[in-house]
Amino acid sequence: MSQTVKLVLEDGTEIQGESFGAFTSAAGEVVFSTAMTGYPENLTDPSFAGQILVLTTPMVGNYGVPGEELYESISRIFESDKIHVAGLVVNYYSQEHSHWNAAKCLGDWLKEYNIPGICGVDTRMLTKKLRENGALLGKIVADGQDLPLHDPNLDNLVAQVSPAGVQHYGHGQHKIVLVDCGTKTNILRCFLERDVELIRVPWDYDFTQLDYDGLFLSNGPGDPKLCEATIGHLRKALTQDKPIFGICLGSQLMGLAAGGDTFKLKYGHRSHNQPVKLTGTQRCYITSQNHGFAVDTATLPAEWQMLFENLNDGTCEGIKHQTKPFFSTQFHPEAAGGPEDTEFLFDDFLTAVAEYKSSAGR
Repeated sequence: MSQTVKLVLEDGTEIQGESFGAFTSAAGEVVFSTAMTGYPENLTDPSFAGQILVLTTPMVGNYGVPGEELYESISRIFESDKIHVAGLVVNYYSQEHSHWNAAKCLGDWLKEYNIPGICGVDTRMLTKKLRENGALLGKIVADGQDLPLHDPNLDNLVAQVSPAGVQHYGHGQHKIVLVDCGTKTNILRCFLERDVELIRVPWDYDFTQLDYDGLFLSNGPGDPKLCEATIGHLRKALTQDKPIFGICLGSQLMGLAAGGDTFKLKYGHRSHNQPVKLTGTQRCYITSQNHGFAVDTATLPAEWQMLFENLNDGTCEGIKHQTKPFFSTQFHPEAAGGPEDTEFLFDDFLTAVAEYKSSAGR
């Protein structure tokens, strides 16, 4: 028997639908993704923490949810160890699923983590509203269990999703420090497949005291300006010559540490089909993205420049230093749910690490 719930937006809009997943209420920032596949990866991406996710693809749940598999003590499939979205909004939820590695249905998976879902929503209308007005605060209300609206961007979401302690993986030839601000697990997989020793540290850990060959800054949720501790440590790292690679939030943190500024996008980039162009060339790539903030390249010091440009709106999709081996991407080269066109950037980073070690006699 179906249960009625409603989605309420800060502009007063109320949309009635049917519950799937946990029959409970939740509040957050309502955002949309145009990805047509990959909901297990999206829902477990820590960058979605605090957000009510609208999926624009008409049917969701038809291939179920795969069972957990481990690789080097981390998930082989999911992007973290739990669902991070505050709620899920879809047009049509498939009650039945069929896939060779499906272990459960999407609704049951949401119930495990007490995450509400609402279906029967005109997601085309809702997406148009979000595109025109920008991301809106909202809430899924079940059975009269009302709750106030909440803006997750006022919270230090990174502190909520970052690990509590230092973790070690692999025994490869290069020692890489990964600053975990809410990293996707596929980033760890991409490094471990390239024979590195990975030291995963919390967002506010003083990694400058460690001995390492290269520094990596992960993706993560929320406003990058709240990561003051990370930015402070990164400023120290930028005075050295060890290679640095940042992805998504990591790109924004690098821009802030370099002396630039960031701003909130109107409705963000969340999809598997975002075109970007490599600056100074006519070479374009299709990328997977999930971010609501971007670097304002006009505020960067002269020694920094834009590395990639978003061809939809002209915003910054990565930056690089003119002379030092520091670069970043706003998109996700490791994809996981999206295209793998730019995974070679991990190889570029490790090549820079090898060159640094050779020049430094390490």
